[in-house]
Amino acid sequence: MPTSSIVELTEALRCLPGVGPKSAQRMAYHLLQHDREGAQRLEKALGRALCVVHRCRRCNTWTELELCECCASPHRDSSLLCVVETPVDLNMMEQTHAYNGLYYVLMGRISPLDGLGARQLGLEALLSRALDGVVKEVVLATNFTNEGEATAHYLSEMLKAHAISVTRIARGVPVGGELEFVDSGTLAQALRERRRLVEI
Repeated sequence: MPTSSIVELTEALRCLPGVGPKSAQRMAYHLLQHDREGAQRLEKALGRALCVVHRCRRCNTWTELELCECCASPHRDSSLLCVVETPVDLNMMEQTHAYNGLYYVLMGRISPLDGLGARQLGLEALLSRALDGVVKEVVLATNFTNEGEATAHYLSEMLKAHAISVTRIARGVPVGGELEFVDSGTLAQALRERRRLVEI
């Protein structure tokens, strides 16, 4: 039988996304048996992050400073504001090197089943940011899930009511993808969002 401390550690590890009881138990025993030094690093890093990391006052992502690196940069295009669901989504957008505007991170999405509505997402802060007189276009980059689509629709209606230009990132066949391996929903959307080729 595991001791109360091991049970407590296992239960604590279950708070991580995708970690069930068996995985949490394996992690707990691995840390105790094979990597106590790693466990101490994890404890120290987690404790420090909890103390120093907070929300950026402009874009709502995580940072250690008053403004995150993107918001503080004078080289970003402040007329563009990209709305994403999570800081991970922001990181993915940055990895493309195809966008040089600023961001707003919702820290979630509208999901009635999870009790998350517009009020819980604090959309007043986003609206205030979009109406700052500098933003000319809001790019909606929420995920293409039912909740992400509902969120994009809600935001589009909210922003258009204030005469703000709103765009949505496109969907379609991935770069390097072969049609025989693409699901029918993605292929149908790619057909609907087709564009005319530039004539040379």
